[in-house]
Amino acid sequence: MATLTLGAADLVRRRGLRQMRSVALALLVLAAVIYVVTLHRSGGWGYVNAAAEAAMVGALADWFAVTALFRRPLGLPIPHTAIVPTRKDSLAESLEQFVTENFLSEEVVGEKMRTAEVSRRAGEWLAAGNHAERIVAEGARTVGAALPKLGDEDVTAFVSGSLLPRFVKEPLSPIAGHFVGSVVDDGAHHALLDLLLVEAHDWLADNRDLLADVVGPRAPRWSPQWVDRMVIDRIHREALAWLADVRDNQSHPARRAIDRLLGQLAHDLQHDPDTMARFEAWKARMLTHPDMGSSLTAVWDAMRTALIDSINDPSSTLRARAIRALQELGQRLQDDESLRAKVDSRAAEAVGYVVRTYGREIVSVISDTIERWDGREAAARIELHVGRDLQFIRINGTVVGALVGLTIHTVSQLL
Repeated sequence: MATLTLGAADLVRRRGLRQMRSVALALLVLAAVIYVVTLHRSGGWGYVNAAAEAAMVGALADWFAVTALFRRPLGLPIPHTAIVPTRKDSLAESLEQFVTENFLSEEVVGEKMRTAEVSRRAGEWLAAGNHAERIVAEGARTVGAALPKLGDEDVTAFVSGSLLPRFVKEPLSPIAGHFVGSVVDDGAHHALLDLLLVEAHDWLADNRDLLADVVGPRAPRWSPQWVDRMVIDRIHREALAWLADVRDNQSHPARRAIDRLLGQLAHDLQHDPDTMARFEAWKARMLTHPDMGSSLTAVWDAMRTALIDSINDPSSTLRARAIRALQELGQRLQDDESLRAKVDSRAAEAVGYVVRTYGREIVSVISDTIERWDGREAAARIELHVGRDLQFIRINGTVVGALVGLTIHTVSQLL
């Protein structure tokens, strides 16, 4: 056997191989001894002699067959022997093709993924024990180690050299128009408008004097102050009443006007050349401003600092929310059958794509690895794994040979 680096499992396999070789050899020696002892004896010993002779033939024939797989029997250059060392490359290619066609096919892997209930098992794992905490901790450790390595110079170079020029060249008006249109169609802007109206009403209610400072200087000089105060109070009350009406009335004309304005803006951003040109010009002025790159870098630096502080703090709100979100996802994967079906389907599609696109490259590790092996090393490795079972061929050949020899001798005597 070629010199190999053997692990604990390989040592166990080698002991098993040697034991079975000893058993097969012992049966051959036993058959030879019985053959010699019973040679030229009459009566029932003739039957025993015939069985022993056939057992030796069967044992030797199967020894030759098993040995010929891995080496040349007795070192003799017999044709079609030492099959594994001399044909390992073609055998590796055949094995690779067999695995590709029968095991790593898109249909087989996809069906296995669909029946393996991956989503349910993942949900049980996420919801049990502290698995969610471990995932968040490992993710926090990875992100915490990676973020500090992104220096401001690298971010500035990327933003100024790649990101902003790409956005300047890329037409964004249709995208912006589609986004605004989707917001209007879904009514997603109503919540923001409600918030703005509440804040505007509360601000105006608390800043009556500021309104007086703005409106007062614009009153005529001949107007008495008490008249100015009445006018300012009236403007203040009417403005508050109007804001409250718009805030509380979801069908207020002002709200419908805003909806129409945003809808028209969404249409013009996608179809009106003048509006599209103005938007692109404004976009270019904004993105090519000298301070844009440094401003975005400063925003990134602030976000990075806050993110690092949050992920490094085991009791931070961010980590607590991440843990809770993973646990809730795990529970949903257990309870929501439709979600599980979608996840399993997407997982099967993803694995199918990987197998379809990279399956041959994945399986090629078989032929690539075997091709790097020396012929004798390849034979030694393969024999180490299957040789013990092959010794049963020798044992069976000895036993079956004896039975066949006994049967033939018996029929001969009867005839």
